[in-house]
Amino acid sequence: MKQSKGIWKIIGASSLGTLIEWYDFYIFGSLATVLANQFFPKANPTAALLSTLATFAAGFIVRPFGALVFGRLGDLIGRKYTFLLTLVLMGGSTFAIGLIPGYDTIGFAAPVLVLLLRLVQGLALGGEYGGAATYVAEHAPEHRRGFFTSWIQTTATLGLFVSLGVILITRHALDADQAKSIAKFNDWGWRIPFLVSILLVVVSIYIRLKMSESPLFSKLKAEGKTSANPLKESFGKKDNLKMVLLALFAATMGQGVVWYTGQFYAQSFIENVCKVDFDQSRTILIWAILFATPFFVVFGSWSDKIGRKWIMLAGMLLAVVTYKPLFNKLITLSSVTERTLEKKSTDVGMYASAGITDTFRVSTVKHIYTDATVMTTITKDTVYASGKATVKPVTTVVKQLNTRDYWTMVGIVFIMILYVTMVYGPIAAFLVELFPTRIRYTSMSLPYHIGNGVFGGLTPFIATLLTTIHTTDPLAGLIYPIVIAGICFVIGVLYLKTKPEQLSEAV
Repeated sequence: MKQSKGIWKIIGASSLGTLIEWYDFYIFGSLATVLANQFFPKANPTAALLSTLATFAAGFIVRPFGALVFGRLGDLIGRKYTFLLTLVLMGGSTFAIGLIPGYDTIGFAAPVLVLLLRLVQGLALGGEYGGAATYVAEHAPEHRRGFFTSWIQTTATLGLFVSLGVILITRHALDADQAKSIAKFNDWGWRIPFLVSILLVVVSIYIRLKMSESPLFSKLKAEGKTSANPLKESFGKKDNLKMVLLALFAATMGQGVVWYTGQFYAQSFIENVCKVDFDQSRTILIWAILFATPFFVVFGSWSDKIGRKWIMLAGMLLAVVTYKPLFNKLITLSSVTERTLEKKSTDVGMYASAGITDTFRVSTVKHIYTDATVMTTITKDTVYASGKATVKPVTTVVKQLNTRDYWTMVGIVFIMILYVTMVYGPIAAFLVELFPTRIRYTSMSLPYHIGNGVFGGLTPFIATLLTTIHTTDPLAGLIYPIVIAGICFVIGVLYLKTKPEQLSEAV
């Protein structure tokens, strides 16, 4: 009973800190559209969004370097203090992003500063996950390792869930009037979710300071058997390097693209391709996450009984086969082509731009359909100012789904996140079991963060870029995750063992 209580305390403390780090990391992606307008030139909205997604992706690209730096520290000095350091770096960087002035104030210094802080975030996250997963796994009994480590696996999705919730709460709390609350949030309210993270980090640091070191690592250290050079042992010896490459190309690469397609790209697709409004696009994801999250534990626990391999590979295969029809259904649900128009209203207003003499005309056309779907088209028209040329009109389309289509869309995203739980729930236990204690932090962190950080983290950017190249095919972005997951599935089927043989401590 005492041992059981102890493991839950360990899981709680590790998970809270890891959840906060994921929150800090993903708050940027959740606000990509708003941040594009804040930190990049407004002349080309598509280029600004792609620049923001590229900055978001930069944090993923450096995660493998964080895995090397902090993985080495974790195998040299211990798990506890290493992922305590990563928490401080992550929290400080997130807080600082909330303080950076916009592009209109400091010009190109704004995106440069944001990029630098995203790189620090990526380095920190590269050290956090491996430490938390290793720490929990080294406390868990072997026959329940999948179950206990799956709780750590929930933190990435829950971090996204919390980030979306904080954004929506902040936005609605700024003003009772919807139009004013949106304007305030886009102007300065977006900073609040970044700034409040510092409070969460302080709480987590306090909890983690009270944690003890991993018993397996403590035993190795007491016996003088810790690795003198974790990097050399992990990647300089053939047997271990083979396991690192197998973990990457047969598991984490496919897992990464499934994770980011089912959650981040799905949200971006619903907002930017389907044109579903800000609140609905985020609450759709929130509900789907809420319903799907328990399945991380279900599949993690199940992997203790039947093995990790086939659960993870089944999730990849389902994604490959069904992504196109699922995303196509999202387009169908948001289309107004087959709907019957009930009424149409038009409102035109003239507005003065803040601080200058320019004025512009905003035309709002609202289409209300018989099934309660609403489509609003907003056109910002000609700017009038002495000596200035006419500015090209900018048109924005926003749709509000009726209740039936809204919940159908929730169901579709739930299915995609269910695939996420299949590939992600068992993977911490899978990675831990591949490598010996003395080099585990380093060895498991690198393939995980290349698979997730590079292959997975680039998914929203590459998928969005593909849709700008193949403009007639809104599903063109799915080529990337389908190909990557497909390759990983084939390699996994051929080379992964159902029960991996862990390398000995003498490796």
